[in-house]
This record gives sequence, C-alpha cells and structure tokens, in this order.
Amino acid sequence: MASGTLIQAGLVDYAILAIYFAFVLGIGVLARRQVSGSLDFFLSGRSLPGWVTGLAFVSANLGAVEIMGMSATGAKIGLPTVHYFWIGAIPAMVFLGVVMMPFYYGSKVRSVPEFMLRRFGPGAHLVNAVSFALAQLLIAGINLYLLGSIIHALLGWPLWVALIVAAVIVLSYIVFGGLSAAIYNEVLQFFVIVASLLPLVLLGLHRVGGWQGMVDRITVAAASGVGPSADQQLHSWPGQALSGFDNPVLSVIGIVFGLGFVLSFGYWTTNFVEVQRAMASESISAARQTPIIGAFPKMFVPFLTIVPGMLAAVLVSEIARTKAGEVVPGGASGHGVTYNDSLLYLMRDLLPNGLLGLAITGLVAAFMAGMAANVSAFNTVFTVDICEHYLLKGRSDESYVRIGRVATVAATIIAIFTALIAEQFDNIMDYLQTLFGFFNAPLFATFIVGMFWKRMTPTAGWVGLVVGTLSAITVWVCGNPDLLGLFELPGQGLAFVAASVGFLADVIVSVLVSLGTRAKPESELRGLVYSVTPKEDLVDPDEASRPWYRRTLPLAGIALVLVTALNLLF
Repeated sequence: MASGTLIQAGLVDYAILAIYFAFVLGIGVLARRQVSGSLDFFLSGRSLPGWVTGLAFVSANLGAVEIMGMSATGAKIGLPTVHYFWIGAIPAMVFLGVVMMPFYYGSKVRSVPEFMLRRFGPGAHLVNAVSFALAQLLIAGINLYLLGSIIHALLGWPLWVALIVAAVIVLSYIVFGGLSAAIYNEVLQFFVIVASLLPLVLLGLHRVGGWQGMVDRITVAAASGVGPSADQQLHSWPGQALSGFDNPVLSVIGIVFGLGFVLSFGYWTTNFVEVQRAMASESISAARQTPIIGAFPKMFVPFLTIVPGMLAAVLVSEIARTKAGEVVPGGASGHGVTYNDSLLYLMRDLLPNGLLGLAITGLVAAFMAGMAANVSAFNTVFTVDICEHYLLKGRSDESYVRIGRVATVAATIIAIFTALIAEQFDNIMDYLQTLFGFFNAPLFATFIVGMFWKRMTPTAGWVGLVVGTLSAITVWVCGNPDLLGLFELPGQGLAFVAASVGFLADVIVSVLVSLGTRAKPESELRGLVYSVTPKEDLVDPDEASRPWYRRTLPLAGIALVLVTALNLLF
C-alpha cells in the first residue's frame, strides 16, 4: 500500500474485497454456461423471476450516482436531495410498471430503440439508438471514474492505472455471461451495498447524538453562513437549495415538473438500462412488477446515501471546510477535496478495520453494478439496433453474440476516456442531470405522445427527437457560465429548465409535423399505441387469481401511499 493514501485499509479489509471479487467472477463463469444464443446473452432468455429482476432494477441504478453523487448532494444541500427518489423516481417507476411495461414486454422487442423502430420507423430508431449508445458511454465513464477513485484512495495508484484495473474487473464478467451475469451480480451487489452503508449511518448518527444531534449541528453551521439556511437543508419542501429558485412556488413547480415529470419519467420509462432488467422477466406480470418491487427498497435508499453526506458535512473537517468555501488539498483524485469525497472521508473517520473493508467492498460493488448496467445496455443496443439493422445485416445468431462481446470490450475502453470528463465535475449529479436533460427528456416526449396519440407520424418521431435534444443543449449552453452565460440558474435549476424546454419543444414539433405528414395505419399500431391495443394484450390473464401481494395494481397503490407519507414526514 502506498503511503499517504486517503483510506488506511488493513489485511482483513483486502481479504473481504478479494472474496467479493472471487464471487463476482464465479457468477460470470457460471452464467456463461447458460448463454446459447443472442436472446440469452442480451436478455437472459426472458426467464428470470420478478423478485430477481426487481432487485437488479434497483441495483443497476444504485451505482456511482446513488452512492457518491447523492451523498455529495446531501453534504452540499441536505434533505432536499430526497426529491431525486421520492419525486424523481417512485412515481415514474410505478407508471413504468402499470402502463408502459405491457407494451415493451408484449411487443417482444429486445430494446427500447427497437420499440421506436416498430412505432416510428428507421429514422427515430437510428436517432434514439445512437444517442442512447453515446449517453451510456458517458455515464459508464462516471461509474468507472468513481470506481477508479476508490482504488486510487485505497492503494494510492495513479488514477489512470486504477481506471484500467477497474475496467478489466467489470469487463471480465460481462463478456463471460452477458446480461445474466450482470443481473445476478446486481442482486448480490444490492445486499452487499446495504450491509456496507448501514453501519456507516448508524455509527455516524451515534457520533453526533442521533438525528436531533445532526439537526443541531447543521443548524449551528448554517447560522455561521455555511451552506444554505438550516430550514432549507433540513426540510425537503419547497426545496430551493435543490432547484436554485428563490421563490418557493417556482421551486415546487421546478421540482415537480422539471424533476418529477420530465427528467424522472424520461429516465425511468425510456432508459433501456433499467427497462432491460424488466424485459428479462419470465412473464408479463413479472415484467410489470419489476419496477414496482424495486420501488420499495428504492424509497428507503436516501437513508443510506443522503444521510451519510449530511453527517460528513458536520463530522468530517475536510468536507466542512469545503462547504465553507475553502480550497482543501487532498481528496480521492489528489487534486483537492470535493463533495464527491464525502463518503470516503466519513468511512475513514468512523469505520474500524473489517467494517472498513465491508464498506469499501460495498462501494466497489455499487460502481461495478452501475457500470455493468451501462455496458450491458450499450452492447445490446449497439448489436441489436445498430449492427443488425444497419451495419452488419443478415449475420448468424452466433455472430451477433460475438459482436456483443466485442462491443463490451470497446465500450469499456471508451469509458476509460469518458471517465476523464467526469473528473472535471465536483458534483457528479450536476453532470448526470445535464446528460439526462439532453437524452432522456426529449425521448420521453416522443414516447408519451406516440403511445397515446395514434395520429403521430414516423417523420414526427425523429424530427421531434432531434429538435428536442438540440433545444435542451442550446438552453444549457446559454445558461452555463463557462460558455455563453446569458442567464444564471444555481443548483439543479439549469438542468431542470433545459430538460423542460427539450420536452416541450419535442411535443410541439411532434404535433406540428404530425399534422402535415402521413400516419401509420391502425393495423400496424396494435401493441404500440394504447387506444388500438386490446386490454387482454396488456395483462397476464392468470394475475387476477393471485393473492394481492402478487398483483401489480395493489403493489403499485401501496408504493404510492408509502412515498406520499415520506414526503409529508420530511
């Protein structure tokens, strides 16, 4: 171990990490035996039970952004960060399960872009496939960068060496077993992540004197001018510290519409990284229940991610000084402490050897889960939607599996370079929300209009996507102080506005273009548009006879009641 590393791990910590790696690689080798064709490699043969895909659904998203990004934002602004979960995830996950998964699963498509092909034709399909592939390479870089930073903090290796080592670990089991290896590892990773973060929360709260002790310390720090006001940090609503709007009414509108509708529904209902897990389910009922099952652990994740960030802001001197505006040397990158380092410093200060190894393993598991989800989604879209339809038509099934494995290697190599982009942001959430505004918000507009309006045309599908994406990018460029800087929106305000403009521009252009171009005949829209699809095509006929806890709608209702209660309590 190099001297001067951020985390001083012992032999027992490395042993725990080594055992975890052995399990991960073993799962990849075992999953390889189940891969006999492209459906097995890309969609696990559509054979997995709902509880497995439900946990994988959460774990695929429980990566760098959830762990480091949310703890960083929690340290910076406090409780309003919960909106990324309770407003920005749960309602959209329920909507995906109840409304949209029957169309995805029932149409037997292998990817979200392939659904676009059937609904709108090759124009929208190609735009969506290329933009999604690009987004996954950028987001995989985020996960890889933070995974590399953990290895750098633990061993003191240069970041570029850590990036390569981390990439090889993830690459190995995806190449071996495809999506099955990713999903089964994600289930393992979910339990490892919970087991690693829970002790950190409990020890941190004990150190400050419980929840009230944390509240008191944040209040004292805020009174001295550190960070947003105590009221803004300790209450989720109206959330000005998150939205960037001083007016509480505008803040609520921005969070509910910008985050809760445009960004959230855009991400959870159209992002193939998540939808791919539900598509791997064994039945339409399991597919519908996948995101709803995932909603239950998802709504309690803030207590494992955001609360440690809030604790770090009052317990860790380096983070407290950073929040006070100082430039503090050190950090995981070695170029200065940022909010992204909150969790690492809290681990350093609170955890003894053994628990430290478990926490390190949990972080590594989280970043591997996130990156593996991005890479497995990329190799499917690149192979199924780009190669099979445009670049390499008519090849054998075995050829496409080989192409998928090559795409996995290529994506991992590219992610090493996109990780260097992520390094430039002191708060990963700012970077990620920007990407979602560019790629997901316009796509959701196209989906939602096309799914509920049979008159929307193929031409409108791709034109709306292009205009919506360019509109979001334009707003971001105009509001970015490092670029044009024509206006200023602090916090996540710029990301919310850019996403909202991209969504609205897509809707308006799609409607106008549809009115001037020819729509598909209704006979081609069955299973693709709500009004022309028979109800029996959208449900499992056996579901009605099952107990309430195995039916989609009762589970969805309970999830919405619980998340409403959490919003009222905090």
